[in-house]
Amino acid sequence: MSEPALQEPTFIDALVEAFYAKVRRHPRIGPVFNGQIAEDAWPHHMATLKDFWATVLQGSGRYKGSPMAVHQRIEGFQEWMFTPWLNLFHATCVELFDAPRAAIIGEKAERIARSLKLGLFFRPGAPA
Repeated sequence: MSEPALQEPTFIDALVEAFYAKVRRHPRIGPVFNGQIAEDAWPHHMATLKDFWATVLQGSGRYKGSPMAVHQRIEGFQEWMFTPWLNLFHATCVELFDAPRAAIIGEKAERIARSLKLGLFFRPGAPA
């Protein structure tokens, strides 16, 4: 069940817009995202991201896609990118929310990142 404080209707928009503005400007991960999503496709992509985060944080059920499948198709996506992604996410949460809410949201992002990282990059028995 989601926290009552996470049910405010505008907080998802603020989070997604502020966070992905940072991602797009980041010198190392920005080019990967910007290379996959055409400038005129960003509004649609942002709507999808808002649906995703509303589903994760509010249990809205609006997102029906597969994050794993989407990330498997990203050309140039590498495991190291999770670190700056999470750093930007946590920084955005601290800027926008009080400490308890930032911690709740940040922990959900950490779990998503761990799951994606395992699904995309963990290969048992593969040489290190």
